[in-house]
Amino acid sequence: MEKINHQSLLEAGVHFGHLRKKWNPRMLPNIFTEKKGIHIIDLNRTLESLEDSASALRSIARSGKKILFVATKKQAKNIVAEAANKVNMPFVTERWLGGMLTNFSTIRKSVKKMQSIERMMTDGTFESITKKERLQLTREKAKLEKVLGGIAQLTRIPSAIYLVDIGHEHIALAEAKKLNIQTFGMVDTNCDPTTVDFAIPANDDATKSIAIVTEYLTNAIIEGLEGRKQDKDAADAAAAEEEESTENKAVFADIEEGEESDGGKRKAPAGGGGQRRGGPGGRTGGPGGGGNRGGGGNRGGGNRGGGGGRVGGSRPPMKKG
Repeated sequence: MEKINHQSLLEAGVHFGHLRKKWNPRMLPNIFTEKKGIHIIDLNRTLESLEDSASALRSIARSGKKILFVATKKQAKNIVAEAANKVNMPFVTERWLGGMLTNFSTIRKSVKKMQSIERMMTDGTFESITKKERLQLTREKAKLEKVLGGIAQLTRIPSAIYLVDIGHEHIALAEAKKLNIQTFGMVDTNCDPTTVDFAIPANDDATKSIAIVTEYLTNAIIEGLEGRKQDKDAADAAAAEEEESTENKAVFADIEEGEESDGGKRKAPAGGGGQRRGGPGGRTGGPGGGGNRGGGGNRGGGNRGGGGGRVGGSRPPMKKG
């Protein structure tokens, strides 16, 4: 964001205050001098206040909160409306309805009614009603949209409010203070700067002055929104990276598990081979069985020897002597 300098503020007429007889004594620290009965605002204090306000608005926008722009003065309406639309923030440039913040639920009902009429116009419901009813609804929608069109997308109470001429917007300022909403405002020499949290000493009657201050604060809000987007992208990238690493770990775990199972299958045949080798040992032990069979042969020999005994028994016994 480009820094603002004294020359640009001077060219915009930010330093012009009100007549001396209309001044507020609490604005004394922000008054540089008096010239021809008109107070001159100290632009050094204006620059400091602009920096502080811009920093606060930047942090609010980065946190994703809403900032309400309020300017019902004729010379500030279009400027503030364009700035608010630029950063997609709610705004009020017509009459401030009493209770727009403190009675927010009732205001939301009116907004929903306006939106319901818009849906009727688009879904073909208007074709089934009489011409008089269509005319009444159209007029009611135009009236609601004129006053509440800028806050149609505001679903909750804003976190901050920016005011052009806090003296002219004293009702909005009172409601914001009652709800502890942070307040930012352009303060001329006829107003009390202690009533707002961030007072910006500046000429709140000149169109150029309002434009340069509002544009500077709007650029700060844009920076905050861009920072929020970058933070969100970084968080999404980190989440995606973490998810990818988790998936990779799961894949590696499956691969390791498969390798372990394959290794177990290879080791199982080796154990079976040992059993088969043990089998030959049994066959080796078989010859021992053969020896048993040889014993059988011995048994056979004994039988045969017995047979011989039986043959010899048929012979007559030999005589002694």
